Amino acid sequence: MDLRSLIRDIPDFPKEGVIFKDITLLLQNPDALKETTNELFKLLNGQKINKVVGMESRGFLFGPMLASKLNAGFVPIRKPGKLPSTTLSETYDLEYGTDTLEIHIDAIEKGDKVLIHDDVLATGGTANAACKLIERLGGEIVQCNFLIELTFLNGSSKMNDYSVQSLLKY
Repeated sequence: MDLRSLIRDIPDFPKEGVIFKDITLLLQNPDALKETTNELFKLLNGQKINKVVGMESRGFLFGPMLASKLNAGFVPIRKPGKLPSTTLSETYDLEYGTDTLEIHIDAIEKGDKVLIHDDVLATGGTANAACKLIERLGGEIVQCNFLIELTFLNGSSKMNDYSVQSLLKY
């Protein structure tokens, strides 16, 4: 199946000059949804994972499906103030400022084997912040995997300490 044909470019979203990779057509197609999940799962090459961490919000789409296939738990990482219990936070730089992510302090146990999943790897800021949170809680990052990697933004070059896999590269 040609998954690329189900990802459309939306110019000037969310701001002028950005070409947004819209995956909603892929999500609406049951066969594409199943194939995408299976292909993301294959990127793991049989590695043992007991927690899948997904970043808000599109990491919540395939993250739980991967967790189910792995018989692992799913852990959300969210923007500040969205998680109801005690959290740990990590602030990171963006091209135009800073942002912060949070995780529940009891979501990862020392020694957990963790897959970090998100829909897009762009500059690497969000993924690196997630990695730092996981490591601060004692988790071991087995892999960071993404549906899409925007190679022209060089995000994977900022993630040299981790195994990075992407299903589609643009």
